[in-house]
Amino acid sequence: MLEYKVFSEEHTKPYVLLLHGIGGSANIFFPQIKEYKKHFNVIAIHLRGHKGSPSVYSNSSAFSFKEAANDVIEVMDQLRIKKAHFVGVSLGTVIIHQLLSMAPNRVETAVMGGAITKMNLISRLLLSFGKLAKNVMPYLWLYSLFARVLMPRKNHKESRNAFIKEASQMKRAEFLGWYDIAPTVDTTFMDVEKTAGSIPKLYLMGSGDRMFKKDTWKNVKNMPNTTCLFIPNSGHVVNLDTPEIFNNCSISYMKTKGNIHGSLLEEKT
Repeated sequence: MLEYKVFSEEHTKPYVLLLHGIGGSANIFFPQIKEYKKHFNVIAIHLRGHKGSPSVYSNSSAFSFKEAANDVIEVMDQLRIKKAHFVGVSLGTVIIHQLLSMAPNRVETAVMGGAITKMNLISRLLLSFGKLAKNVMPYLWLYSLFARVLMPRKNHKESRNAFIKEASQMKRAEFLGWYDIAPTVDTTFMDVEKTAGSIPKLYLMGSGDRMFKKDTWKNVKNMPNTTCLFIPNSGHVVNLDTPEIFNNCSISYMKTKGNIHGSLLEEKT
Protein backbone atom coordinates (compact mmCIF):
# COMPACT_ATOMS: atom_id res chain seq x y z
CA MET A 1 0.00 0.00 0.00
CA LEU A 2 1.08 3.56 -0.65
CA GLU A 3 2.62 5.58 2.16
CA TYR A 4 0.45 8.47 3.28
CA LYS A 5 0.38 11.17 5.94
CA VAL A 6 -2.73 12.31 7.80
CA PHE A 7 -3.07 15.93 8.89
CA SER A 8 -6.08 16.61 11.12
CA GLU A 9 -8.63 13.89 11.63
CA GLU A 10 -12.04 15.02 12.78
CA HIS A 11 -15.14 13.10 11.79
CA THR A 12 -17.07 16.31 11.12
CA LYS A 13 -14.61 17.47 8.45
CA PRO A 14 -14.61 16.33 4.82
CA TYR A 15 -11.49 14.70 3.39
CA VAL A 16 -9.08 16.12 0.83
CA LEU A 17 -6.42 13.94 -0.79
CA LEU A 18 -3.22 15.51 -2.11
CA LEU A 19 -1.40 14.03 -5.12
CA HIS A 20 2.09 15.32 -5.93
CA GLY A 21 4.08 15.48 -9.18
CA ILE A 22 6.84 13.15 -10.34
CA GLY A 23 9.77 13.27 -7.95
CA GLY A 24 7.68 15.15 -5.38
CA SER A 25 6.19 14.29 -2.01
CA ALA A 26 3.91 15.68 0.68
CA ASN A 27 6.54 18.39 1.20
CA ILE A 28 5.50 20.02 -2.08
CA PHE A 29 2.16 20.83 -0.45
CA PHE A 30 3.53 22.43 2.72
CA PRO A 31 1.90 25.85 1.95
CA GLN A 32 -1.47 24.12 1.45
CA ILE A 33 -1.46 21.69 4.38
CA LYS A 34 -1.26 24.45 6.98
CA GLU A 35 -4.41 26.12 5.61
CA TYR A 36 -6.29 23.04 4.44
CA LYS A 37 -6.25 21.30 7.80
CA LYS A 38 -8.28 24.17 9.26
CA HIS A 39 -11.18 23.06 7.06
CA PHE A 40 -10.50 19.46 6.03
CA ASN A 41 -8.99 16.17 7.05
CA VAL A 42 -5.90 16.17 4.84
CA ILE A 43 -4.35 12.99 3.42
CA ALA A 44 -1.05 13.50 1.58
CA ILE A 45 -0.25 10.42 -0.50
CA HIS A 46 3.17 9.37 -1.77
CA LEU A 47 2.76 7.78 -5.18
CA ARG A 48 4.64 4.62 -6.11
CA GLY A 49 8.39 4.92 -6.18
CA HIS A 50 8.32 8.00 -3.92
CA LYS A 51 9.48 8.13 -0.29
CA GLY A 52 8.28 5.02 1.57
CA SER A 53 5.75 3.81 -1.00
CA PRO A 54 6.21 0.52 -2.91
CA SER A 55 8.19 0.37 -6.13
CA VAL A 56 6.58 0.92 -9.51
CA TYR A 57 7.76 -2.63 -10.19
CA SER A 58 6.17 -4.16 -7.09
CA ASN A 59 3.33 -5.84 -9.02
CA SER A 60 3.66 -8.48 -11.69
CA SER A 61 1.55 -6.47 -14.13
CA ALA A 62 3.04 -3.61 -16.14
CA PHE A 63 2.84 -0.26 -14.36
CA SER A 64 0.26 2.20 -15.71
CA PHE A 65 -1.74 5.27 -14.72
CA LYS A 66 -4.71 2.99 -14.13
CA GLU A 67 -2.68 1.00 -11.63
CA ALA A 68 -1.51 4.24 -9.98
CA ALA A 69 -5.15 5.34 -9.60
CA ASN A 70 -6.07 1.97 -8.10
CA ASP A 71 -3.33 2.52 -5.52
CA VAL A 72 -5.07 5.73 -4.43
CA ILE A 73 -8.44 3.98 -4.21
CA GLU A 74 -6.81 1.32 -2.03
CA VAL A 75 -5.72 4.02 0.44
CA MET A 76 -9.26 5.42 0.50
CA ASP A 77 -10.66 1.96 1.19
CA GLN A 78 -8.12 1.42 3.97
CA LEU A 79 -9.17 4.71 5.61
CA ARG A 80 -12.86 4.03 4.91
CA ILE A 81 -13.21 7.18 2.84
CA LYS A 82 -16.08 6.74 0.41
CA LYS A 83 -15.65 10.08 -1.30
CA ALA A 84 -13.11 12.91 -1.09
CA HIS A 85 -11.96 16.17 -2.58
CA PHE A 86 -8.79 15.83 -4.64
CA VAL A 87 -5.99 18.35 -5.14
CA GLY A 88 -3.20 17.49 -7.55
CA VAL A 89 -0.25 19.23 -9.16
CA SER A 90 1.41 18.27 -12.46
CA LEU A 91 1.60 14.45 -12.53
CA GLY A 92 -0.95 14.40 -9.70
CA THR A 93 -3.53 15.89 -12.09
CA VAL A 94 -2.99 12.98 -14.48
CA ILE A 95 -3.86 10.56 -11.67
CA ILE A 96 -6.97 12.63 -10.88
CA HIS A 97 -8.05 12.45 -14.53
CA GLN A 98 -7.64 8.68 -14.37
CA LEU A 99 -9.75 8.56 -11.19
CA LEU A 100 -12.43 10.73 -12.81
CA SER A 101 -12.51 8.30 -15.73
CA MET A 102 -12.64 5.04 -13.79
CA ALA A 103 -14.08 5.89 -10.36
CA PRO A 104 -15.95 9.23 -10.51
CA ASN A 105 -18.13 8.15 -7.59
CA ARG A 106 -15.09 8.54 -5.29
CA VAL A 107 -14.47 12.20 -6.24
CA GLU A 108 -16.32 15.09 -4.56
CA THR A 109 -14.47 17.87 -6.37
CA ALA A 110 -11.19 17.99 -8.27
CA VAL A 111 -8.68 20.85 -8.06
CA MET A 112 -5.84 20.58 -10.54
CA GLY A 113 -2.82 22.89 -10.58
CA GLY A 114 -0.43 22.90 -13.52
CA ALA A 115 -2.73 20.36 -15.15
CA ILE A 116 -1.63 18.07 -17.96
CA THR A 117 -4.36 16.97 -20.37
CA LYS A 118 -2.11 15.94 -23.25
CA MET A 119 1.50 15.75 -24.35
CA ASN A 120 2.08 18.43 -26.98
CA LEU A 121 4.79 18.43 -29.64
CA ILE A 122 7.43 20.05 -27.43
CA SER A 123 6.84 17.68 -24.52
CA ARG A 124 6.91 14.69 -26.88
CA LEU A 125 10.22 15.86 -28.34
CA LEU A 126 11.60 16.17 -24.81
CA LEU A 127 10.39 12.66 -23.98
CA SER A 128 12.01 11.33 -27.15
CA PHE A 129 15.30 13.03 -26.27
CA GLY A 130 15.09 11.61 -22.77
CA LYS A 131 14.44 8.14 -24.10
CA LEU A 132 17.69 8.32 -26.05
CA ALA A 133 19.66 9.91 -23.22
CA LYS A 134 18.31 8.10 -20.15
CA ASN A 135 20.79 5.23 -20.35
CA VAL A 136 23.85 7.46 -20.60
CA MET A 137 22.79 10.56 -18.66
CA PRO A 138 22.30 10.57 -14.85
CA TYR A 139 18.55 10.69 -14.29
CA LEU A 140 18.82 13.75 -12.05
CA TRP A 141 20.42 15.68 -14.91
CA LEU A 142 17.49 14.66 -17.08
CA TYR A 143 15.00 15.68 -14.39
CA SER A 144 16.81 19.00 -13.88
CA LEU A 145 16.68 19.67 -17.62
CA PHE A 146 12.93 19.06 -17.71
CA ALA A 147 12.45 21.20 -14.60
CA ARG A 148 14.26 24.09 -16.27
CA VAL A 149 12.17 23.76 -19.42
CA LEU A 150 8.92 23.64 -17.40
CA MET A 151 9.96 26.37 -14.94
CA PRO A 152 12.44 28.62 -16.81
CA ARG A 153 11.87 32.04 -15.26
CA LYS A 154 13.50 33.71 -12.27
CA ASN A 155 10.24 33.72 -10.32
CA HIS A 156 10.02 29.93 -10.86
CA LYS A 157 13.40 29.33 -9.19
CA GLU A 158 12.06 28.41 -5.75
CA SER A 159 9.59 25.90 -7.18
CA ARG A 160 12.19 24.49 -9.56
CA ASN A 161 14.73 24.01 -6.78
CA ALA A 162 12.12 22.43 -4.49
CA PHE A 163 11.22 19.83 -7.10
CA ILE A 164 14.85 19.04 -7.94
CA LYS A 165 15.65 18.66 -4.24
CA GLU A 166 12.74 16.25 -3.75
CA ALA A 167 13.62 14.30 -6.89
CA SER A 168 17.20 13.77 -5.68
CA GLN A 169 15.76 11.39 -3.07
CA MET A 170 14.10 9.24 -5.73
CA LYS A 171 15.80 6.14 -7.11
CA ARG A 172 16.73 6.15 -10.79
CA ALA A 173 14.67 3.05 -11.63
CA GLU A 174 11.55 4.55 -10.03
CA PHE A 175 11.91 7.80 -11.96
CA LEU A 176 12.31 5.89 -15.22
CA GLY A 177 9.27 3.75 -14.37
CA TRP A 178 7.11 6.89 -14.36
CA TYR A 179 8.98 8.35 -17.31
CA ASP A 180 8.17 5.32 -19.44
CA ILE A 181 4.39 5.72 -19.02
CA ALA A 182 4.40 9.50 -19.63
CA PRO A 183 3.55 9.09 -23.35
CA THR A 184 0.18 7.58 -22.31
CA VAL A 185 -0.94 10.73 -20.47
CA ASP A 186 -3.47 11.58 -23.20
CA THR A 187 -5.49 8.42 -22.51
CA THR A 188 -6.23 9.46 -18.92
CA PHE A 189 -8.16 12.57 -20.02
CA MET A 190 -10.10 11.15 -22.97
CA ASP A 191 -13.17 10.00 -21.03
CA VAL A 192 -13.31 12.65 -18.28
CA GLU A 193 -16.12 14.68 -19.83
CA LYS A 194 -18.24 11.57 -20.42
CA THR A 195 -17.72 9.91 -17.03
CA ALA A 196 -17.34 12.93 -14.75
CA GLY A 197 -19.32 15.72 -16.38
CA SER A 198 -21.32 16.33 -13.19
CA ILE A 199 -18.28 16.58 -10.90
CA PRO A 200 -16.98 20.11 -10.15
CA LYS A 201 -13.50 20.53 -11.61
CA LEU A 202 -11.19 23.50 -11.05
CA TYR A 203 -8.10 24.01 -13.19
CA LEU A 204 -5.55 26.50 -11.86
CA MET A 205 -2.89 27.25 -14.45
CA GLY A 206 0.06 29.59 -14.13
CA SER A 207 0.05 32.39 -16.69
CA GLY A 208 3.72 31.53 -17.26
CA ASP A 209 3.12 27.81 -17.85
CA ARG A 210 4.03 27.80 -21.53
CA MET A 211 4.17 24.03 -21.79
CA PHE A 212 0.62 23.04 -20.78
CA LYS A 213 -1.53 26.18 -20.37
CA LYS A 214 -2.87 26.48 -23.92
CA ASP A 215 -3.73 22.82 -24.39
CA THR A 216 -5.42 22.59 -21.02
CA TRP A 217 -7.56 25.65 -21.73
CA LYS A 218 -8.47 24.31 -25.17
CA ASN A 219 -9.43 20.91 -23.77
CA VAL A 220 -11.47 21.99 -20.72
CA LYS A 221 -13.06 25.34 -21.63
CA ASN A 222 -16.30 23.78 -22.87
CA MET A 223 -16.57 20.99 -20.31
CA PRO A 224 -19.58 21.11 -17.95
CA ASN A 225 -19.04 21.97 -14.28
CA THR A 226 -15.50 23.09 -15.07
CA THR A 227 -13.67 26.30 -14.21
CA CYS A 228 -10.25 27.17 -15.61
CA LEU A 229 -8.38 30.14 -14.19
CA PHE A 230 -4.94 31.53 -14.99
CA ILE A 231 -2.88 32.77 -12.05
CA PRO A 232 -0.65 35.80 -12.74
CA ASN A 233 3.07 35.67 -11.92
CA SER A 234 3.00 31.89 -11.71
CA GLY A 235 4.50 29.04 -13.69
CA HIS A 236 3.78 25.33 -13.85
CA VAL A 237 3.90 24.70 -10.09
CA VAL A 238 1.18 27.17 -9.13
CA ASN A 239 0.75 25.96 -5.55
CA LEU A 240 4.33 26.99 -4.72
CA ASP A 241 4.66 30.06 -6.95
CA THR A 242 1.49 31.74 -5.64
CA PRO A 243 0.37 29.74 -2.59
CA GLU A 244 -2.00 32.34 -1.14
CA ILE A 245 -4.05 32.62 -4.33
CA PHE A 246 -3.96 28.86 -4.86
CA ASN A 247 -5.15 28.25 -1.30
CA ASN A 248 -7.94 30.82 -1.44
CA CYS A 249 -9.27 29.54 -4.76
CA SER A 250 -9.05 25.85 -3.91
CA ILE A 251 -10.51 26.12 -0.41
CA SER A 252 -13.40 28.26 -1.66
CA TYR A 253 -14.06 25.80 -4.48
CA MET A 254 -13.99 22.69 -2.30
CA LYS A 255 -16.08 24.17 0.51
CA THR A 256 -18.81 25.33 -1.87
CA LYS A 257 -18.45 22.32 -4.20
CA GLY A 258 -18.03 24.36 -7.32
CA ASN A 259 -18.23 28.08 -6.59
CA ILE A 260 -15.25 30.39 -6.54
CA HIS A 261 -14.27 34.01 -6.16
CA GLY A 262 -11.81 34.67 -8.98
CA SER A 263 -11.39 38.44 -8.64
CA LEU A 264 -7.63 38.11 -8.06
CA LEU A 265 -7.11 36.21 -11.28
CA GLU A 266 -6.46 37.60 -14.71
CA GLU A 267 -8.39 35.30 -16.99
CA LYS A 268 -11.43 33.22 -17.67
CA THR A 269 -13.98 30.96 -16.08
